[in-house]
Amino acid sequence: MTYQETINYLFTSTPLFQNTGVGAYKEGLYNTLELDKHLGHPHTQYKTIHVAGTNGKGSCSHTLAAILQASGLKVGLFTSPHLIDFRERIRVNGEMIGEEYVVNFVKEHRHFFEPLHPSFFELTTAMAFKYFAEQNIDVAVIEVGLGGRLDCTNIIRPEVCVITNISFDHVTLLGNTLEKIAYEKAGVIKKNTPVVIGESVSETKPVFIKKSQEMDAPIFFAEEENEMTSHDFDGSRVVYKTKNYGLLTGELCGHCQQKNTNTILCTISRLKEKGFRITDENVREGFAHVCELTGLMGRWQTLKVTPKVVCDTAHNVGGFKWIVKQLNSITSNLRIVFGMVNDKDISGVLEMLPKHASYYFCQANVKRALPHETIKEKALEYGLRGESYQTVGKAYQAALKDAEKNDFIYVGGSSFVVADLLSELKCGKV
Repeated sequence: MTYQETINYLFTSTPLFQNTGVGAYKEGLYNTLELDKHLGHPHTQYKTIHVAGTNGKGSCSHTLAAILQASGLKVGLFTSPHLIDFRERIRVNGEMIGEEYVVNFVKEHRHFFEPLHPSFFELTTAMAFKYFAEQNIDVAVIEVGLGGRLDCTNIIRPEVCVITNISFDHVTLLGNTLEKIAYEKAGVIKKNTPVVIGESVSETKPVFIKKSQEMDAPIFFAEEENEMTSHDFDGSRVVYKTKNYGLLTGELCGHCQQKNTNTILCTISRLKEKGFRITDENVREGFAHVCELTGLMGRWQTLKVTPKVVCDTAHNVGGFKWIVKQLNSITSNLRIVFGMVNDKDISGVLEMLPKHASYYFCQANVKRALPHETIKEKALEYGLRGESYQTVGKAYQAALKDAEKNDFIYVGGSSFVVADLLSELKCGKV
């Protein structure tokens, strides 16, 4: 098979969450453990850092990887979902896994995994762990796919566990209360392994403390250490004043990065205690060049200057809490290209969005995407007005056509909306 044929095979022959949602989720670790045994337990051949949470996992994972790369280590990075190319999920020092490796992995191991009927994510995780071992990496930053306790990444024995925050998402799988969701996320806490909690609330903190006590795991609350003392936006970047690292210039400018910064710096302290040689300069370089070092996309990413176009992958109420604050601070005419998928709290998000903006409702090219007409109709209930378009590209083109040079265009609502736009921009279709 060619690379494209192999990718099509993976997308169509294994349950893919972005298409089928809950139906692609396989509870339990049986398949993962069988794959791991077949491949020779590759994750035991390098150190790991495990990153869980509802929002901020991607930004924290990429920034931690960037800092570790800056310290001279060979760093694997496993994240999801991808935006343009499947290979974005599996990187070593920012370089995506090779097409040939993906093809050969499937060809060599399909005789074993096909009878197991693994999910797409189970198989992708196994591929990542094997690839990292063969690349002789020093450390891998592993982002949890969904939840934590039963997530197939949860076979690793990390140096540090990170739980960024807890908010309502995937409630049909993880539970409909913050306590239940926190319980699932806390499943990544390992015996005698330090755990960093980025944000907590009264419902979740006792859950984390109880689990850490059961596992004899030292627990650290980033908000209590509060390494970041203040921040200020400096043009296209943000400058953080910190207790121990001086001024840090952050490449990621979303307001949510203030919380992520505390989480990351608290984690760096734990890694240094574990023997990682990370200098202040390494930290500064990682924050300042995270996108260049790791290939991160879609986090308050500027796509065009005139008119200003920004995209962001925030896709639930917890994420939009920060996005809306940023949108409300914009003084120029605001246009929003917006779409969501069918398992998110669309009412909760629509209720928060600014009513003064002009809307361009759209439908991402995935089976779970809400119909654009449905979003437009629902948005009217919250005083949000605009037109609807069959594709993200058509909605974006309409927003560009309507925009004056000083207008601000925001594109988001779903990772898949951002993915469609980035793909079309890359191909020159919009």
